[in-house]
Amino acid sequence: MVDKVLAQVRVGPSELELREFDMPDVADDCALMRVEVAGICGTDVKMYKEQLKGAPIIMGHENIGILEKAGSEFLKRTGLKIGDRIFPEHYTSCGQCEHCHSGQYRHCIGTDWRFNPKGIRLGYTAIDNDHSPLLGGLSQYIYLPANAVVHKVPDGLDPELAGVVTPMANGIEWALFDCNVGYDTSVLIQGPGQQGLSQVVACKQAGASMIIVTGTAKDSRRLEIAKELGADVVIDVTAEDPLEKILEATNGRGVDVALDCTAGAGTKAILLGIEALKRKCGTLLIQGEMADFPNFPVGKVTVKAITIKSARGHSYKACELALKQLASKRFPLEKITTHRFALKDADVAIKAVGGAEDAIHVSIMPWM
Repeated sequence: MVDKVLAQVRVGPSELELREFDMPDVADDCALMRVEVAGICGTDVKMYKEQLKGAPIIMGHENIGILEKAGSEFLKRTGLKIGDRIFPEHYTSCGQCEHCHSGQYRHCIGTDWRFNPKGIRLGYTAIDNDHSPLLGGLSQYIYLPANAVVHKVPDGLDPELAGVVTPMANGIEWALFDCNVGYDTSVLIQGPGQQGLSQVVACKQAGASMIIVTGTAKDSRRLEIAKELGADVVIDVTAEDPLEKILEATNGRGVDVALDCTAGAGTKAILLGIEALKRKCGTLLIQGEMADFPNFPVGKVTVKAITIKSARGHSYKACELALKQLASKRFPLEKITTHRFALKDADVAIKAVGGAEDAIHVSIMPWM
């Protein structure tokens, strides 16, 4: 094992610095993972541009790698062994609060970096924390604290494809668990990025009878892939009237569920979702892209009896199902893994997610 670890450290808005860190000692209840793949998502793109709220950060929260060193208590707790390929969730669990006891550790204050200055979330926590600077995937190694939530990657699953587990788990959580998509459900998925395409797979696997995906002119290749993954109808909102097309595809009824997976679409996606939902009792899933929404149509939402759900991460079960889905080879998901970069090119990788028209899931390979 090497004595030093290279990592990309975010030191300011859109600014990374390649630094060298000492290889950390590993406590008896902790572990060290050799990072094979660090996936980049839209949240990283947004976060990369922001001012730091404290000390610098090693980003990277969608990580796959090899368990290289671990204390006996960590191995006993997880049932893992040295050499296993693993997926550590970015959430950690205090194991004591109401959310952790109910299995919803994603809501635990101990991992809520927005409100808890000492909150531990891989890829979001500053390097001056009490554990190790190496708490993000843009690094050759990542430190796994005692309360890390870790999954074993199925044997035979390619690490780069396994790196899609986070958006796939979100797809399962949001569409299936939060919005109850199942047999004969009609669904509108807005945005054909890695998250939207993962929703397509989750909805198709669950038995949805009509899957409609919207995108823009620059999403032409992504919309093609949406069709290959199981979408029934794809719509370029810059060339067609999306509501007209949605109603045409559903014989005027509208959809049961509308999922917003857009990035930077503003209020348009939510307004379209409200209009596209069926006459009564549809479900609308929204993200936290906007701080506020002037003139939100409360009246229409109330009259249509719409249930609004918030897109907030994933559960342990969703991750396990996502790994099984990826390993099943039932869908051509290798079409999602489009770009790979070396650690030294992390800046280019992050900007590719936000700018390259053909980029879907971008992976950083720290040892490439």
